Amino acid sequence: MAVGTDGDVRALCGPRTRTVGCGGATVVPGLVDAHAHPFWGARATRGADLGGARTLDDVRHLLRAERARGTGGAWVLGHGLRRRVFAGTAVRGDALAAAVGGAPVFATFADGHGAVATPEALRRAGVTGPRAFPDASEIVCDGDGAPTGELREPSAMEAVRAAIPPLTAAARRALYAATLHRLAAGGLTGVHVMDSDPDVLDDLAALERDGALPLRVVLALWQQPGDGEDGAARTLADARRSGRLWRTGAAKFFLDGVVGSGTAWLREPDARGRPGAPFWTDPEAYRRRLHRLAAAGVACATHAIGDAAVACALDVLAAAPAAPPVEGRVVRHRIEHLELVDPADVPRVAAAGAVASMQPAHLAGAVGEDGHALAALLGPARVAGAWPAGDLARAGAVLALGSDWPVAPADPLLGMAWARLRRPPGRPDVAPHGPGQRLGAEEALAGYTAGPAWAAGEEHRAGRIAPGRRADLTLLAADPVEVEADALPDVGVRGTVVDGRLHGAGPW
Repeated sequence: MAVGTDGDVRALCGPRTRTVGCGGATVVPGLVDAHAHPFWGARATRGADLGGARTLDDVRHLLRAERARGTGGAWVLGHGLRRRVFAGTAVRGDALAAAVGGAPVFATFADGHGAVATPEALRRAGVTGPRAFPDASEIVCDGDGAPTGELREPSAMEAVRAAIPPLTAAARRALYAATLHRLAAGGLTGVHVMDSDPDVLDDLAALERDGALPLRVVLALWQQPGDGEDGAARTLADARRSGRLWRTGAAKFFLDGVVGSGTAWLREPDARGRPGAPFWTDPEAYRRRLHRLAAAGVACATHAIGDAAVACALDVLAAAPAAPPVEGRVVRHRIEHLELVDPADVPRVAAAGAVASMQPAHLAGAVGEDGHALAALLGPARVAGAWPAGDLARAGAVLALGSDWPVAPADPLLGMAWARLRRPPGRPDVAPHGPGQRLGAEEALAGYTAGPAWAAGEEHRAGRIAPGRRADLTLLAADPVEVEADALPDVGVRGTVVDGRLHGAGPW
């Protein structure tokens, strides 16, 4: 094994050496998306894509067309719904019912933290009023206690989604395989998956057995408030399951929701008077679970968007017991998103040994029309300091970058462009959000290579091209460090090498 110039390496080649010509491509360490949802996302993105709808009439038109296609059977499914279509009016499912002839509709918001269900969907799910959940989820009801159709956060969404006929195991695995192959075609050699369901470990084993796993997977097992000792015991049992290209060993916590739905946990309320609340309604239960898993060598990732959620996560991580190494890996904990961070908490991320897991393309919500709406909701001062990637890096935090797909596009080159520009690539007319928080070209590349390797405790095995490291490589048509940031999304992917196997490429 060797890395060097053409001359260095050719001198080591013998008659049995296989040579792969890359045609002038730039070879970089295998790109890894440090935060995505390929399994939940594959299931959630069935049906009509509502992301381009700007008005309720647009949504109705798309749902009407989806019902005509009949891909969801009796149900009409949609995804990518933007909250702006309900601007000036309450979120109500009955606003969509007539467009589909009264059929049951379940449409998820683009942020993944809410959904809209029509009256027929609520009826089929047996949802007739408010319910108490062990977390901060909410079935929104009007003054008479009747559900409006708005569902906030996972438990409320699942109360209706459970009534939709499930996919067969074969259909589910085919959907997962197609999604993972699209990720790989976009240049990814690995993904840190931030969702799980009861079947996903068996599905991963089956995909690998069938040769349908084109990249590496590190799976974080979702921790749910209210599942008690049984939930912790299941996590500890499942945390040692693995294959050649996939493993667990990690856990995912939600500490709050998102700004748009009013479920982000904020120190000061937003313009609607919503301070949000911790998703774990008893933060002490969150602390106990995280500390128990950490002591057993499980890497813990915590979703924290609001400044109060970030502060709570840091308090818990700073007091967490030292995690023992697992199979030669250093166990490291992470905070996901870090959108609103009190400046005083920025240096605490590195001090707590936490990885800053951030998604640069989320900055789309802070520029243009969406940026104006966010500033109106939170105030210009709070928004100005949002997504402080540069400050976190300067304070010594390791950044691991990802997409949060399907919330944002999964293209890693697009993510690098957003990290460097803080505005849409190819749109120099759009003012960047927080230009002082831009990352350099090498920092952006490291965020998709060395950063995820560090986060996974695999810095001695992955993240760089060196003898003894994994043969995970991404082949690009140009050097992503030398290319102007605006041109990054147009750099072609020539292929990937995963576990020493060369794969072709195609568009995402």
